[in-house]
Amino acid sequence: MKNSGFKFLLFSVLTLFMVNCSVNKNRGREKTAISKNEEKSKTEKFIDPSKVGFNLFEDSHSERKWVDSIYNTMTFDEKLGQLFMIAAYSNKDTVHFNALDKLIKNYKIGGLIFFQGGPVRQAKLTNRFQAESKTPLFIGNDAEWGLSMRLDSTYKYPWNMTLGAIQDMKLIEDLGVQMGKETKRMGLQFNFAPVLDINTNPNNPIIGNRSFGEDKEEVTKRAVALMKGFQKQGVFSTGKHFPGHGDTETDSHKGLPTVNFSKERLNEVEFYPYKKMFNLGLSSVMVAHLNVPSLETRENYPSSISYNVVTNILKKQLGFNGLIFTDALNMKGASNFKKPGEIDLEAFLAGNDILLFAEDVPTAIEKFTQAYKDTLITDERIEYSVKKILKYKYKAGLNKYKPIEINNLYSELNTPYSNSLQYKLFENAVTVAKNDHLTLPINELEKTKIAYVKIGDDSGNTFLTTLKKYADITVVSNENIDSLNQDLKKYNKVILGYHVSDKSWWKKYEFTETELSLIEKIAENNDVILDVFTKPYILSSLKNIDNIESIIVSYQNGDIAQEVSAELIFGAIEAKGKLPVSVGSLFKVGDGLSTQKINRLGFSTPESVGLSSEKLAEIDKIALKAIENRITPGAQILVARKGKVIYQKSFGYHTYRKDIKVKNSDIYDIASLSKIIGTLPNVMLDYDAQKINLDTRLGEMIHKARNSNKDSITFKELLSHYARLQAWEPFYKKTIDSISKKPLAKYYRKTELINFSTQVDENLFIRNDYNDTIIKKIIDSKLLPKKEYKYSDFTFILLKEYLETHHHKTLDVLAEENFFSRLGMSSTLYNPLQRFDMDMIPPTENDTYFRHQLVQGYVHDMAAAMQGGVAGHAGVFSNSIDIAKMMQMYLQKGNYGGVQYFSEKTFNDFNTCYFCAEGNRRGLGLDKPQLPGTSGPTCGCASLTSFGHTGFTGTMAWVDPETEIVYVFLSNRTFPDSNAPNKLSKENIREDIQKIIYDAIIKE
Repeated sequence: MKNSGFKFLLFSVLTLFMVNCSVNKNRGREKTAISKNEEKSKTEKFIDPSKVGFNLFEDSHSERKWVDSIYNTMTFDEKLGQLFMIAAYSNKDTVHFNALDKLIKNYKIGGLIFFQGGPVRQAKLTNRFQAESKTPLFIGNDAEWGLSMRLDSTYKYPWNMTLGAIQDMKLIEDLGVQMGKETKRMGLQFNFAPVLDINTNPNNPIIGNRSFGEDKEEVTKRAVALMKGFQKQGVFSTGKHFPGHGDTETDSHKGLPTVNFSKERLNEVEFYPYKKMFNLGLSSVMVAHLNVPSLETRENYPSSISYNVVTNILKKQLGFNGLIFTDALNMKGASNFKKPGEIDLEAFLAGNDILLFAEDVPTAIEKFTQAYKDTLITDERIEYSVKKILKYKYKAGLNKYKPIEINNLYSELNTPYSNSLQYKLFENAVTVAKNDHLTLPINELEKTKIAYVKIGDDSGNTFLTTLKKYADITVVSNENIDSLNQDLKKYNKVILGYHVSDKSWWKKYEFTETELSLIEKIAENNDVILDVFTKPYILSSLKNIDNIESIIVSYQNGDIAQEVSAELIFGAIEAKGKLPVSVGSLFKVGDGLSTQKINRLGFSTPESVGLSSEKLAEIDKIALKAIENRITPGAQILVARKGKVIYQKSFGYHTYRKDIKVKNSDIYDIASLSKIIGTLPNVMLDYDAQKINLDTRLGEMIHKARNSNKDSITFKELLSHYARLQAWEPFYKKTIDSISKKPLAKYYRKTELINFSTQVDENLFIRNDYNDTIIKKIIDSKLLPKKEYKYSDFTFILLKEYLETHHHKTLDVLAEENFFSRLGMSSTLYNPLQRFDMDMIPPTENDTYFRHQLVQGYVHDMAAAMQGGVAGHAGVFSNSIDIAKMMQMYLQKGNYGGVQYFSEKTFNDFNTCYFCAEGNRRGLGLDKPQLPGTSGPTCGCASLTSFGHTGFTGTMAWVDPETEIVYVFLSNRTFPDSNAPNKLSKENIREDIQKIIYDAIIKE
């Protein structure tokens, strides 16, 4: 069918599609007699199908000239050689390679289909074989989900069944483009894909995950999208496995499957995608080895060698004029029928152009030669296929063949873009099949205790790790189901993760009886979310799903699938996928529920949010250099943009002894970041509730400040560090001996007593009334003589006093109830040893001047320690992901996880610099970028709307609303001596990392 748009597309396209795998086999000797019916089909006058169908390829003059020039110089044997595409393996030895050399040089074969091996090895072999070939070779590969289907060290994209759940066809076309680029980079002209089989049989042993699903229209949409992507890159697509392998129960690698459908049914269903795609430019078709009685009357006669199937139906009835490949001729479905050489001849006589995985080319050439002498095949028939092959070689650019460039091959086949695309694909594929009571996404984290129970035989570590980034998740396991249920009584939600290996696309997974019993009994007594990381058919074995609140199908068990699925459970993404197949009577094809996205942080790649992963890699160098130069023993660094965490790494160790490596889950003393993580958000709540305003006097907020020199300080001045307060006071010095520097007995005890229950450190308790002394000292302190910017810890020490007095709760309780528990900051708290082991907490100092012990798990700041570890200016311990949640909440102006904590106006008021004209950069409690001509906390590249804070222990959290960047840096740079020069600041480590983040922004 002539179509100008299609012609334009095809000129940039490469053709041909490759078939399935190889299997070694013992062959029985069979008679080669030809039945009368069979002989008639072979000897009837050859008819060029283009005369009865549609010629999809309009020949150019230069193409015809090249084809004729090559064809006219070929010997008879050379012409025959073009019909064969031989199996090649880059993981085999020189014996195999030499055998291929011989076939190329002596028999002038037309192409190679590569199977197992590696990309560099295959590329080198391709260059070698192309250099040896008189006529450029076709090179093909089964790359249904990317080159990784055959090659190691290449990217593995989702199976077609997973793509079948995706509703965005542009996304699948993008995948086709990327796969096409990688295929072309490998010097391949054919990707033997897409699979067009309609998988209507759940027990199909060989198609299954290779199919887009069971609905003919949905399968066609996805196949078309993938084909467009391939062919935009000049790579030929091959539709397979004609006439349709979707409803079979035999693997054609092992035997001859039977398809018992009528002609009408085949035409209506199995042929549907082929007919649609022929009109849209499908380059080639692969014919399967199937027994189809309605299309071939000879009993158990493979469709791949049936003249009626290949010529009468595919070419004439359906009008296909592209290249036609056999499925691999070594497969039992074909090889059990005829011997090597004989099966090749039969396939050619049936109408195939290229004989895939021919096992004995010399014998086949002999058989062809004899058939030619016996006039079973004619010059016209040979010319038809060989010239068609040459035309495709021209269209593929093989008339100007260039060797594959080996340099950078690995990196160009494994690009950051591939990861970004993979995230998008799974974000669109993961399917919520059931969601009673709107269980998903999980809300009200402060009221939810969640257990995770793993079933299946593969790892679910990434899933669990990601779940724990959202909430406190407890792993519960017990081989005894009754005991397990008893353990689960402590929880009000149970996530069941079914994890099986992704490595075997063909393997059929089913729940064991034990697993079924476990699911059933847990669901009877608990609110259950069942998440299966395999194909949907697994659900058909569930006897009853009434007690399962939510069911998620995540399709595959790779790391990205696990991460995305966890995101969905907590509302970082919405559910978009639809089931590509029906599941017994439980679910219909197309079922899939939407869920709500509730503004929680998600996870992706730098490129997905417009950052360069290559540039961000420079962060690693700075962090490692800082550790090497003993600037800090270790660090956590996180970068998020546009609501996605795209960089989260830990470096170094807890101490310079290098005994415990820093992990992302470790918690640091965040020092003054406590001001904006623990204290400030609670102050903002009161401001939002109009309990205080910009002009509220300190004397109104704190009764003890009335009639003092601080009575008239306004809220705006106080939080802007513009209140003439002293920077700080070393309160501890008044409580230690001036000579020995040891704590005085007047103030401290080594064990907890009734009046000495405020813990300073492991073996040190201060008298309970000393907090009043601290507040009194601050209230009584002199004001600075000049009204100017002066950063002061007193501000937040006083704010703690205000909050606790007005709310009748301690600050740690307020922070936990109002924010930490609700935001899912399950690793954030004051006095962390109440909940966490010391091994998770890097020490901050080996104190020789006050506490005289290793400070680990207790707050480093002396004044905060004297307040029992709960202070307005310090005391919080946290990790990078938890800090990022609070900063993201600020970025979203008070909104996170579907909750509006305070109004946008409140946030804007606090993020305003009220005294910039006076040289004070500060907002209300929030630090701001340095003013022109001054030093400050940032790299100088953050916008004026940006905000954040730094901390004495070597911490920083910064947010830029204009670039939507969240940056978190945590360290224990104060270890082992906080009085040593602050090399972290002197060397601008935090600022230089921030500069890299901004330099990583990809300019549009």
